[in-house]
Amino acid sequence: MSILKSPLVTEKVSSLNEKGKYGFIVDINANKVEIKNAVEKMYGVNVSKVNTMRVMGKQKVRFTKAGTLAGQKPNYKKAIVTLAQGEVIDFYSNV
Repeated sequence: MSILKSPLVTEKVSSLNEKGKYGFIVDINANKVEIKNAVEKMYGVNVSKVNTMRVMGKQKVRFTKAGTLAGQKPNYKKAIVTLAQGEVIDFYSNV
């Protein structure tokens, strides 16, 4: 089971990167201590703070010839990780 699913690369989170805060989509059952250890191990940085939030999936409805199809996007958990002063994570080094 991988705790870190993917990094968040959005405009809002990219503006936080300048302040030393980075966003990740994490496993829904992961706690703050596990997230901190996973980020420190994967990127080799010191984490000073972790904030988490659970995001509820949106309801989706499609109208087709066969009728109405209703469903829901999956729920997920986000983590905003604050690094120690002067440390940086480079997501684009492999691109």
